[in-house]
Parts: sequence; C-alpha cells; structure tokens
Amino acid sequence: MLYAQTTPEAKRRAFRERLSSGELLRMPGAFNPLSARLIEQKGFDGVYVSGAVLAADLGLPDIGLTTLTEVAGRGAQIARMTDLPTLIDADTGFGEPMNVARTIQELENAALAGCHIEDQVNPKRCGHLDGKTVVDEATAAQRIRAAVDARRDDQFLVMARTDIRATQDGEAGLRAATDRAKALVDAGADAIFPEAMRTLEEFAAMRAAVDVPLLANMTEFGKSELFTAQQLADVGMNLVIWPVSMLRISMGATGRALDELNASGSLSGKLDEMQHRADLYDLVDYQAYNHFDTDVFNFTVSR
Repeated sequence: MLYAQTTPEAKRRAFRERLSSGELLRMPGAFNPLSARLIEQKGFDGVYVSGAVLAADLGLPDIGLTTLTEVAGRGAQIARMTDLPTLIDADTGFGEPMNVARTIQELENAALAGCHIEDQVNPKRCGHLDGKTVVDEATAAQRIRAAVDARRDDQFLVMARTDIRATQDGEAGLRAATDRAKALVDAGADAIFPEAMRTLEEFAAMRAAVDVPLLANMTEFGKSELFTAQQLADVGMNLVIWPVSMLRISMGATGRALDELNASGSLSGKLDEMQHRADLYDLVDYQAYNHFDTDVFNFTVSR
C-alpha cells in the first residue's frame, strides 16, 4: 500500500548483487509511476527512467532543457512506487563537477538505485541523433570522479555513458569508444553505457575492453539494431533498457483513440484495447487500503 516496502538502501544492495551475478537484467523504461508498477507486476528486473521521456513528458525535446529538480522529483515519484531498483538518466550531470556532485546526492535522496552521466557537450542531444559532440577525456573523467566522490551510499551505482562512438566512423569510432570506456572505469565508474553501438560485434568489443557491468540501449528508430535479450546476454551484456518504448506505444495508442473519437464519436470499439478498471484497481492495490479504512474498498468491479 502507498509506496514500496523495500528501502532505497536495500534496493541498491540487491541491484549490485544482481549485477555481479553475470545475468542480464531487463529494465523497461517507465513514463510515470503507474507504468513502473506494471513493469514490476510483469516480472522485470528493474525500472529505467529516460531523460528523453522526462523531457517529452514536459512537452520538450531532449536537448538538456530539463532541470535537476524536475528529474530528481519525477525520479522519486517513480522509484517510490516499486520494489524494483530504478536507474535514471542524469544527462551530463546538470553542470560542472560541483553540479554533478549535487546531482548524485539529490538522486540518492530521491531513492534511486543509480544513474548514468554522459560525456556529451551541453546542450546535449538524443544519443541516436547525428551531430553530437563529446567533451575531452579529462573533462569526462572529471565528471565521473565528482560523482563517485559525492555519493554517500557506496551502493548507489554511478554509470558512465559515452557517446563517442557516433562521432567517428567505422573502426576509429569503436576504438575511441573502448578507449573512452577504459578511461571512465579508471575514473571510478561502476558500469559503462556505450551509446549507439551498431552491431553485436561492437557490444562484444566493449565487453572485451572493460571488466565492469555494461548496458545495452535497445531504443527504436536509432543507430542500434534491435537485438533480443538473449542475443545481448550471449555477448556479455549485463543490463538492457528499452527507454522510450512504453511511451511510444502508449502515445501511439492514444493517437489512434483520438482519431477514433474524431471519426465515430465513441470509443466503444476500442474497449478491448484498454486496461480494464479492475486491472487498474489491482495495480494500485486498492484493496490494501481497506486495511486502514473499511469504507475505502467496499465494492466489487465486474470484468
């Protein structure tokens, strides 16, 4: 009832233990607290919160317009509704190293299990768009050192994301990515998020380059082919995210429903596509509130 029963510290410890097991953890992107609960109900391993989704939720493009306050606040709303660990996108850390340090402590306070900080130049761009620019290695490493030094709970996962692969073509880009990943691990990163890998062979090359957990981003309409979870496990990935997928599916369905309303004036033909009221009440654990007030849940819902 109300919020998750597992403490943030316990979620972080469990997340670290699962990461060290060598298995692949599946973390779909939640676009609100209710979708995080559904991700848990469906048996996934964790919840991911995308910066692109947070920006889109505000009607903004993913170009670094969101603030630390907005991101930490929404992250807290999502994390508190699930017993799963929640990993959040912290963009470039919202400023210089001191800002990165504050970002980490705010995200700890928001009960997140970890975050990733990228090496793009501000204003950043979506990781699968062309025209990205990354900072130099020293600046990227400084961000990660600031993040690691600032955390108070050493179980909070500091992941470094590098976008350098997409800034160069072919073997040069992959070599730059592996070199940058090694430097970020040396700076203290607990895990690496190599953005915009194109093939399984590139993921395998990253696996060979560093000995920390690796994240694969399976976002649609981007640079990476959409590999299955098993394919990614076979090349040694430790986490896979589908960051914007649930939002895209939900918005696609909403668009079709609005078209139907325009066309026919009713949604009676869409009932089989909707979440039933009974399922919604089950997801929000309506009945548990009856433990505190027997007048709250004193009805039945027919399916």
